[in-house]
Amino acid sequence: MHEPEVNLDLAKEHGLTEEEFNKIKKILNRVPSFTELGIFSVMWSEHCSYKNSIALLKTLPREGDKLLVGAGEENAGLVDIGDGLAVAFKIESHNHPSAVEPYQGAATGVGGILRDIFTMGARPIAALNSLRFGSLKNARTKYLFEGVVKGIGDYGNSFGVPTVGGEVYFDESYQDNPLINAMAVGIVNHDKAASAISKGVGNPVMIVGSSTGRDGIHGATFASEEISEKTESKRPSVQVGDPFTEKLLLEATLEIIDKGWLVGIQDMGAAGISCSTSEMSAKGNSGMNINLSKVPLRENGMTAYEIMLSESQERMLCTVIKGHEEDVKKIFNKWDLNCEIIGEVNDNGIININYNGKEEVNLPAFDLVLGGGAPVYLREAKEPKYINEKRKFDFKNLPLSKNIEDTFIKIFSSPNIASKKWVYEQYDSMVRTNTVVGPGCDSAVVRLKGKNKALAMNTDCNGRYVYLNPKVGTQIAVAEAARNIVCSGGTPLAITNCLNFGNPYKPENYWQFKEAVKGMGGACREFNTPVTGGNVSFYNESQNTVVYPTPTIGMVGLIDNLENITTSFFKNDNDLIYVLGSDKEEMGGSEYLKVIHNLVTGDSPSLDFTNEKKLQNITTYLINNKLINSAHDVSEGGIVCTLAECCIINENNLVGANIELPIISREEFTFFSETQSRIIVSIDPKAKKEFENYLNEQAQPYNYLGKTGGSEFIVNDLINIKLDILSDLYYSVIPNIMNG
Repeated sequence: MHEPEVNLDLAKEHGLTEEEFNKIKKILNRVPSFTELGIFSVMWSEHCSYKNSIALLKTLPREGDKLLVGAGEENAGLVDIGDGLAVAFKIESHNHPSAVEPYQGAATGVGGILRDIFTMGARPIAALNSLRFGSLKNARTKYLFEGVVKGIGDYGNSFGVPTVGGEVYFDESYQDNPLINAMAVGIVNHDKAASAISKGVGNPVMIVGSSTGRDGIHGATFASEEISEKTESKRPSVQVGDPFTEKLLLEATLEIIDKGWLVGIQDMGAAGISCSTSEMSAKGNSGMNINLSKVPLRENGMTAYEIMLSESQERMLCTVIKGHEEDVKKIFNKWDLNCEIIGEVNDNGIININYNGKEEVNLPAFDLVLGGGAPVYLREAKEPKYINEKRKFDFKNLPLSKNIEDTFIKIFSSPNIASKKWVYEQYDSMVRTNTVVGPGCDSAVVRLKGKNKALAMNTDCNGRYVYLNPKVGTQIAVAEAARNIVCSGGTPLAITNCLNFGNPYKPENYWQFKEAVKGMGGACREFNTPVTGGNVSFYNESQNTVVYPTPTIGMVGLIDNLENITTSFFKNDNDLIYVLGSDKEEMGGSEYLKVIHNLVTGDSPSLDFTNEKKLQNITTYLINNKLINSAHDVSEGGIVCTLAECCIINENNLVGANIELPIISREEFTFFSETQSRIIVSIDPKAKKEFENYLNEQAQPYNYLGKTGGSEFIVNDLINIKLDILSDLYYSVIPNIMNG
């Protein structure tokens, strides 16, 4: 193949700027070869280098007593949970590939995040996701939604990991650019944790897993540009996944880690061999001599450029302790997987790549990577004009609802509020038999086999809130994630994040990002939930629209006694219902505004950390002392939608309620306000005195709302709906749209 001349125009075609191209020439003291240019383009892409975000990300709280590795140091975060065990978890995006090829884009997103977990030496125990799409009235949205859900389900089900939770939102801002964020959680013994490092001169470097093809070439670069009319031509940039091979790769990988034969191991995700060779070497202050002729290929005539940039799935790079090459090969042969020695470690810090007897690459590893020579930028930030305009909105001018029950039905049957059962019934949430609480409650709960412990986990973010107030909206995402952990009986441990934003070169977008990071850092310090790592996804926009800034929070918490596991739904007749916390009738960014008035305006709800932390501590006390039977936080749709969910989300036992809400100013504001720091609880009548005495001692605001029981959902005699009708309303919305 005749390689093109490497010049500035070619560098720009690869997504590099003139400044970056000049920097490359200065590093090398020469013009890079075509393959070297390709490597720099992917390694210095936004997706791999975090060049427009890392300076701000370093301001986040990245250390904590229970963190076993620093944020971003390894493939995933690692947090101590006692008994010599650690939880590994991470969330990442696969937005652009899913916009082009929803099934494979979503499936390989799941595959990639699972590999990040088991290359830590951890066995995956759960998968979650956070999904955002445009309006379900749109035919393309339905196509994307169906393909993404099937891709996630097929991959997770075939691999054998339970998909236990997540969230799904629909909004026009995601019309052209859906957000597909995949999270995985695993468990590892402290002494079996692996590292993504390469060192030790002469130690062999091995590629294991699937063969290398042309799929996914420049996938990292593709994820670092806006969606446009040219996007359809990027279909070859979407990787193709094979969950059955990944399952084999999991078992083989954990076996060789357990044997102690590895120096280090890294998943070949974005940028493929280019990324794993350079990052592992840079971390170990070493280099590698690689012979690409040894790489198992599944396509003929592949060039060095294609092999180095391929993002074919289900592959790992391992540095093996010299003398154990044959041991490692035997394990991978047993699992019917490729395992080839493709090079060795050197001590000069150089990635030297040969192919068919010709030197194709000679690059310093450190200069390729994040934290090394990769560029770091702080972009111009400018507050968007819409912020102040939105905050001037006067809610008093909204017309009164003519019929509160009709208003409730419209909101409760909004796709954002209605049950996502159509989604999660396509996932196997019970495989491995450790799932205690699956999709549908505040958090998923997975028990730790052989222990009196469980992990609670969730994903959370309301993009509308962040759009209206990036700093406070992001604080709310962290607070609600923590509140959901607490409502399930757990103590929040740490977060991972997936930061989905528009083009960072646009000052308004960068301001949103900057404010969101500031809000996240503040909230994580308040809740003592350090950031273990995650993913930044910029360029989530098209010619028509920019997505709402969406900093998705993935949180994991520890339940240290299985008896404390708590669910959201009402359990018995004649239980007493209370709301903990006070209503401020905050309507900004609410589902009520969007569904009833087609408005996204005002300010986000406010958040008082003192009140929020107090509420969470009190709820934990109530759960630990067996004073409540259920707990469900008030979020989208307001208190009436939350109460209705408590009645019906346990389909096997619908429990009615007769509620009397104290009206503050207007009925629809009280009913549908999304004021934060509120939790609905139900208690046994016998616990009333002890329960109320404790709340009064703590000066915790609360209101008695009514009793459970009966076959109807009644609120202030303004809403009176039979439970079977309410349940049908809740569970049939999305199936009716998708099957219609």
